[in-house]
Amino acid sequence: MARVSDIRYVGYAVPDLAAEAAFYRDLWGLKDAGEQDGMLHFAAQGHDGLYVVRLRHAEAKRIDVIALAATTRADVDALHVRVADAGCRIIFRPRELSTLGGGYGFRFFSKDGLTFEISSDVARGPSRALARWEGVPQKISHIVLHSADHKGAAQFFVDVLGFKVSDWLGDFMCFLRCNSAHHRIALLPGPPCLNHVAYDVPSVDDMMRGAHRLKQKGVNIVWGPGRHTAGNNTFSYFTTPNGFAVEYTSELEDVDDATWQAKVHSPSALVMDQWQIGVGGPQTMPHPEPDKGLFIAAEA
Repeated sequence: MARVSDIRYVGYAVPDLAAEAAFYRDLWGLKDAGEQDGMLHFAAQGHDGLYVVRLRHAEAKRIDVIALAATTRADVDALHVRVADAGCRIIFRPRELSTLGGGYGFRFFSKDGLTFEISSDVARGPSRALARWEGVPQKISHIVLHSADHKGAAQFFVDVLGFKVSDWLGDFMCFLRCNSAHHRIALLPGPPCLNHVAYDVPSVDDMMRGAHRLKQKGVNIVWGPGRHTAGNNTFSYFTTPNGFAVEYTSELEDVDDATWQAKVHSPSALVMDQWQIGVGGPQTMPHPEPDKGLFIAAEA
């Protein structure tokens, strides 16, 4: 069955474009990947995805697009049919893309109104092996979203986009995979919006080195350092100048489809964070509010 295979990038609109760009380039550890149509693109240095962040200026911050990957054009076409049959509003049908890197894809609104793109055949970029202690991202690890119907949204990702449930945290957080990583998408109840985007770094040492670099520049940890139970990954959360939450993570569990059994983890402090030595908690993360771009398609 055709399925989503990975995450490509997240496109943001922000009021302070210069500050957001400087954060990703000078502090977070991404590299410039080019400008097109007034939009700035940034790539992760340890992966050949052409870019993982796209930024443009707007009066109000919003998510423009969450771009997911499919393996082939035939997969894109098949996923488009399933998305349309599921009752989602199609923004544009499968076509040649004019965005940086090209490719073939389509866009749609989720039932909550967030814009998603599914594409294949996008140009690749350069990458390099990261040295230990650099503390810069390899690639996007996962995206966590809020949904007014998080259980229904989880079922959509499974039935329509081909994800599989890896675990639940109680009945309020679902962890979904589309490849061997324990989760690429996770869903929480709440107003439709982005919770955070996580970036893989090579080791817990790199997470701590990245956190040190940010602290030296006056950007403190919002929550962490810690280690979750579902996925067993380490975490440190921060906020960008325009108020979006981002995470450094390492050691996210790989799972074997043939043997993995989904579990329900009972919520507790030691399940949310197995270390319990860091600062903050879920309550110190940015408060979720409906995204300003719901059911409003960005121009590109």
